[in-house]
Amino acid sequence: MPGRGIRKLTAMSILSAAALILFVVESQIPPVVALPGIKLGLANIVTLIAVYYLGRKEAGAVLLVRVLLGGIFTGQALALLYSATGAVLCWAAMSLLSVFVPVIQMWAVSIVGAIVHNLGQLTAAMLVMRTASVLWYAPALMIAAILSGAFTGIAAQFTFKALSRNIREK
Repeated sequence: MPGRGIRKLTAMSILSAAALILFVVESQIPPVVALPGIKLGLANIVTLIAVYYLGRKEAGAVLLVRVLLGGIFTGQALALLYSATGAVLCWAAMSLLSVFVPVIQMWAVSIVGAIVHNLGQLTAAMLVMRTASVLWYAPALMIAAILSGAFTGIAAQFTFKALSRNIREK
């Protein structure tokens, strides 16, 4: 079908912009808990939708655009390292699981992605700080990952369903 490449590129651009907007807006919201690094991860809604809608490779491109531009726009250079490490591992886990897990269970893929994201951030922190003492923080991060992953996964699932319905109607 002619124009399919342009449609995919347009969808990738729109999803990249949406993810970047969610990332920047969320970075402006004061933390709900006093522990650093715990947030909802709203931009992961878009990443998960991209994995199921566009494919793994394209979702990875959307993610990289969001992580790089998000780091530049928010001016958080060191946070970029943690964000990139967690985001790439999260994308890899969600991409792998999306092959086996149907859209109806997107929430479960999101939870696993959030857990892997936080493990990636912990690993990056251990390497940067050259100590394993940051692992005391792991239980709090895992609880936060389960809760935020469920929330973003359910949001992604409902959004994906609505988008799919609207695209079919066109």
